[in-house]
Formats: sequence, C-alpha cells, structure tokens
Amino acid sequence: MFEKILIANRGEIALRIHRACREMGIKTVAVHSTIDADAMHVRLADESVCIGPAPARDSYLNIHALLSAATITGADAIHPGIGFLSENANFAEMVEEHGFAFIGPTADHIRVMGDKVAAKRAVTGAGLPVVPGSDGAVATVEEARALVQRIGCPVLIKATAGGGGKGMKVVNHIDEVDEQYRLARSEAKAAFGNDEVYMEKYLARPRHIEVQLLADTHGNVVHFGERDCSIQRRHQKVVEEAPSPALNKQEREKVGMLASRTAKLLGYRGVGTMEFLYEDGNFYFIEMNTRLQVEHPITEAITGIDLVREQIRVATGAPLGYTQEDITFEGHAIECRVNAEDPDTFAPSPGKVVAYHPAGGLGVRVDTALYAGYSVPPTYDSLVAKLIVYGATRNECLMRLRRSIEEFVIDGIKTTLPLHQRIISQNEFIDGQYDIRWLENKLKDGSL
Repeated sequence: MFEKILIANRGEIALRIHRACREMGIKTVAVHSTIDADAMHVRLADESVCIGPAPARDSYLNIHALLSAATITGADAIHPGIGFLSENANFAEMVEEHGFAFIGPTADHIRVMGDKVAAKRAVTGAGLPVVPGSDGAVATVEEARALVQRIGCPVLIKATAGGGGKGMKVVNHIDEVDEQYRLARSEAKAAFGNDEVYMEKYLARPRHIEVQLLADTHGNVVHFGERDCSIQRRHQKVVEEAPSPALNKQEREKVGMLASRTAKLLGYRGVGTMEFLYEDGNFYFIEMNTRLQVEHPITEAITGIDLVREQIRVATGAPLGYTQEDITFEGHAIECRVNAEDPDTFAPSPGKVVAYHPAGGLGVRVDTALYAGYSVPPTYDSLVAKLIVYGATRNECLMRLRRSIEEFVIDGIKTTLPLHQRIISQNEFIDGQYDIRWLENKLKDGSL
C-alpha cells in the first residue's frame, strides 16, 4: 500500500480523495495555488506545497511543479482527481517515468479515449454499437456535405479532442453545413489546439446513460451499474441519478455487460466511465472518461462501495476483492451539482461565503470544500458543492432531496440551489420523463 499520495487537484474532489486516504492510513500532500492557500484541502492534508500563482496554467496544470512537489515531499503516488491533468496522457507518462505511481489508467488508454474518433474505432472493434456517422475526422467541407446527404439531417459536428459542448454544432439542413463546419473547427482549435472534427447522427430525444467501471491489472473487470445524466445545460451535467428511471432490468444488464466486456477486451486499468446515448431501447457509445467522475457518489450510495478507495487499491497492483455477482444495487440516489452562479442568468458568483450550513440527516451527503469565511475564487470551475441524497425508493429520495435543498444554506454568494429545487419539482422530472434537451427547452421557453 502507498504511504503518501500527492493530490494534484483542488476543491471538493481534493478533499474527497484526502478522506479516502486518511481512512486507509495513507498520508496526503496537498498542492495549491497562491489564491488557494486557505482552502480546506490544504488545511487538512499532512503536508502542502504552493505550486504557483492563481492561473491554472501556472499551478494546477504545471506538470514540472507537481512533480517537484511530489519529489520534495517523498510521495509514492499521484492522484490527478477530476479535471486539470486527470486525462492528460503526457502527465501520466511523466509521473511514472519519475518513479511515482499514477492513480489512473495507462497513458495509452488515456490517449486513445481522449481522441473521440480513436475511441469510437477502439470500441467498435470490441463490438460496441456507436451512433452512425463518419469513420474518422472529416477533413473537408465537401466530405461533410457528402456525409449529411448519406445519413440525413439532423447531424452533429463534434471536436475529436474535446468535450463539454465546445466545438459542437448541429446541422439541421444541408444548406447549414458550410457555416457550422467552419464554426465547429474554429471553436475546436481555440478550445483544444486541435481543429479536427467528426460527425454523427443527431438523435431526437436520447437519454445520457453512463456505466461506472473498475478494472485491476490482473484482467478482472466489474461494473457498478448505470447513472442517468440527462439533465444538462449546454452539454454540462446538472443533476444525475442512479439507477436510471428509463431502463428496465434487461436493458440495465445489457449496457453493464457491454461496457465491462469492452473494458476487458481493451485491457483497461483503474476506474472509468463508458457513456452512451440511449433511445428506443438502443445504446450508442459516445465516449469514455478515463478518470473518476464528479457524479461518482451516487454510485457509491447504491452499491456501498468507496470508489476512490478501490481506485487506490487497484493502482497498487492489488486484485479486485469481488466479482460482478458480489455487487448488489439497493435504493436510489440523486446528485445536484451546486455551482457559484446566479440561478437565473448563470452568471458566475464568486466571493466570500458569510454563512454556511449543509443539509443533513439520514441518507444525505454533501461533498464540498466550503466553510463560512471562505472566499470562492473567480479563477476556477464554479462547482462548489455536490448534494447527494439516497432513499430506499426514488420517491423517498425525491422527498428527501426537496427537504435537503430547503435547509442547505450558502450565503454571501449566489448558487444554483434554487434552480435545483425548481428542476426536481417539475412533473416530468418527478415521473422520470426527460431527455438530454429537456432542461434547455424548459429554460428557453421560461417554464422552469
């Protein structure tokens, strides 16, 4: 087992990893920018190292500073957390070249799955269904027009190197191809330094279903069921739940088997998430995240398994301690991502937290690094807390979630808690009848 882990991240996820390490008897090293010197993960870690000024490129994305911090503190391993360098293949390679264990997949898997076209080719070779579209990058607008004529509108143009909606455009008519293709490539270049795009059929009303996986270095792979992440705004997840209210038992077993079988064929290592679009009983692979997910707590709630702990165990070379048959699923869990944003305009709302009181009670978990007196910086992602609620049934979970949002207090800054209360009060959400465009449509027509 590792004796000391450097956590190459900040905020609630750094604190989440620290807690798992502490319960395993592992010492932690926190890294921080100058603006994060008073952050909770820094206060609680055994050691801390300032790695640069506030801009992420000069601190949390500074590979040399991170490796230097690991060296001077004598860390055995580096956990990349979520975001920043967590899916950077070069970072994973450099970590291991410098004698540290990387708590994540191999650099090769990160590299392949980080390229959307390469990922689709890899999983197709393993027998996984994908959305109809181009076989690779679409190099010219002439190719784009020919593909639209072949598969029909609407069609989605997507950046090969990215996600989060950047470099993504919808073509509703063939006359729009030229402009949308140019815009997608321009956005992709600006966001990822790579202007390659690919194209696929635009599904009308799909759900976003993802499967949580864990694989060891001995060829064993298990899945921990699915999560429904269809409540999205601008391709960013807002609310997630597990299990999905849209799937029946047979569909649930089918997508879990597809995902775990593919991970095994690929020789995958560590935690990972295969993401699918689901429509009319069919699953289509869209991407694989080679890291821990923001929404991992709802899977932990319905399985009782600490995914960060398992991620660390696997990174030591230990085999899985169970088989697929040993994993059981009980109850229902929902997570609300709480952002420091105006709940109506979504304008960022950094600033000082003057009062803080988390929701509590049976089945309620809050993952956050906030505290009264803490100043939320304007420099990083606006996610400041995750409210995770569990119930024996989905209805019990919803009632508990409504109560929890009512008593969750974050004063001094605006947050999206009021938006979450509106979302979960909508009849369509209560009935589980929503898709990936539901929230955007509600916001657009003013009915939320």
